[in-house]
Amino acid sequence: MFKGRRHSILSHPVCLIGGGLVFFSFFSILSMFLIEAILGKANPYIGVFTYMIYPALLILGLLLIPVGALLERRRRVLEGALPLFPRIDLNEGRTRGIFFSIVAVTVLILALISTVSYRAYQFTDSVIFCGQLCHSVMNPEYTAYQASPHSRVACADCHVGPGATWFVRSKLSGSYQIYSVLSKKFPRPITTPIENLRPARETCEHCHWPEKFFGAQLKVINRFEYDEKNNVRQIQMLIRTGGGSPTTGITTGIHWHMNIANEVWYAATDPQRQKIPWVRVKDMQGRVTEYFDGGAPLSDEQLKKREIRRMDCMDCHNRPSHIFRDPDAAVDNALLTQLVDRTLPYIKREAVRALGQPYPDTETALERIATTLDSFYFTRYPAIYDRRRDTIKKAIGQIQQIYQTNFFPEMKVDWRTHPDNIGHTLYPGCFRCHEGKHISREGKVIRRDCQLCHAIIGQETQVGNPTEVVMAEKFKHPWPFQGKHAEISCTQCHWRGRGLVAECGTCHERPADAPMAFECNQCHLKEQYVKPIQACTTCHTGLGELHLKPTHSAADCTLCHIPHQWKVGEKELCFNCHQDKTAHNPEAACQDCHSFRRGEKKS
Repeated sequence: MFKGRRHSILSHPVCLIGGGLVFFSFFSILSMFLIEAILGKANPYIGVFTYMIYPALLILGLLLIPVGALLERRRRVLEGALPLFPRIDLNEGRTRGIFFSIVAVTVLILALISTVSYRAYQFTDSVIFCGQLCHSVMNPEYTAYQASPHSRVACADCHVGPGATWFVRSKLSGSYQIYSVLSKKFPRPITTPIENLRPARETCEHCHWPEKFFGAQLKVINRFEYDEKNNVRQIQMLIRTGGGSPTTGITTGIHWHMNIANEVWYAATDPQRQKIPWVRVKDMQGRVTEYFDGGAPLSDEQLKKREIRRMDCMDCHNRPSHIFRDPDAAVDNALLTQLVDRTLPYIKREAVRALGQPYPDTETALERIATTLDSFYFTRYPAIYDRRRDTIKKAIGQIQQIYQTNFFPEMKVDWRTHPDNIGHTLYPGCFRCHEGKHISREGKVIRRDCQLCHAIIGQETQVGNPTEVVMAEKFKHPWPFQGKHAEISCTQCHWRGRGLVAECGTCHERPADAPMAFECNQCHLKEQYVKPIQACTTCHTGLGELHLKPTHSAADCTLCHIPHQWKVGEKELCFNCHQDKTAHNPEAACQDCHSFRRGEKKS
């Protein structure tokens, strides 16, 4: 009787549909897991089905089963075939078996749903989800991101950051983006800056915290000319990065703007924040100064209508990952890294010219770039074309790659689309405020002084190898090296850190029975002379007798005395000068009979 009732309740059409969805979704999810494991890499479309579509169908099916059962039971209750409330008696074996089976299935399904839910959370925060799922829309940003310094930092680390609050906000705002993509209402290009972006101090400063930066950093700029030989001009400059915080106590340089004790506020008149007519600065002493652009003044009423934004990292580093390089800089990088051979005549000029032309789509651009460069060398340098065709082909391929990385005509995106505020090479950047026109009511001017941010320390016009820094000055040791000291490694003397080890015994082992109790440099010159710094008589003043004879006093002490021991060696040393005495008293030492010290008496 019970079995029949059970089958009749679960045989409702809604239950059957729900069961089918559960069965189909469950095994589909397992299949997607298996396919992903076999492929060995994530796929955005497999991820959508594995972590979104199939789990949603699974949950829908699980909900439909009890709904159908309730509908069927309600119908049977109304017909009087079943009591109002079910009777559950766990003392009955069949009932107990069914109950524990339901519990086991529920635990299994909950475990699966929990795992899939967590993986879904990871998947929606992954680079693949952000960059490849909406391929045509995000292709420019994703391609530029892959070639950027932050290519190993996940999109969500910067655009979302840690914490549930911003995760929920990002998914809610992303709902409209999905609608825009599906309905093809997204703008071309995608507009920037991103509105309501999380403050940089909560994302960027997890890696780039203010206390980390102070002092200056060397920057080497290599610019290839447009001449036939693609000559290189190299500039070495010190970037006054600076910084400042209660930890370092330094409040200078470019990062003065980001010092936590300073506050810089500004108002812009355009969406891309390129025109800034008003700036307010609050220094560490609490003094507030307002600056106004004399060429484009902003009234109080106009200022009230503008967004007042506090300056943070993103106001200068506004393109830290999605960098679209201009043709000149992109070709310079390719020449510097030798991806394009700089010995090809006029390759810099012709590559920049080919990249700078307008093209309707990427396919056309790649075809015309190849045709233009190939035709140039075929017509202008036929001998080079015949001899170095592979080199030219490789250069063309690399220039095509530059175009595919930085130019996206389908989305109307290239280096001219989004201003980059680092420096002032292509866009005003620093000069948005530091152009010399922002003046306070007290007459103070925001300075336009190159030395505020950088100092040129060298400019070279003839550079052989641009991958090396050409410096006019070389390191000079505090004292010149001579002999073997010019050949040994620095660490043989500086092995305990930056300071010099004051013990020559690091390399020069002193005899264990040496009587000296003083440092080596008391006798040896710092300039690595082996001989003593001066006559031994500086310390040994009690000499007399034969020591004072002209021939002995003029001789070097080490001719007779063994260095570091100062004992007189065998009498063969005396024979170097007294060759006529080789047969004289062969059994005795010279000093046995001849007196060398004052007061000595020989028997």
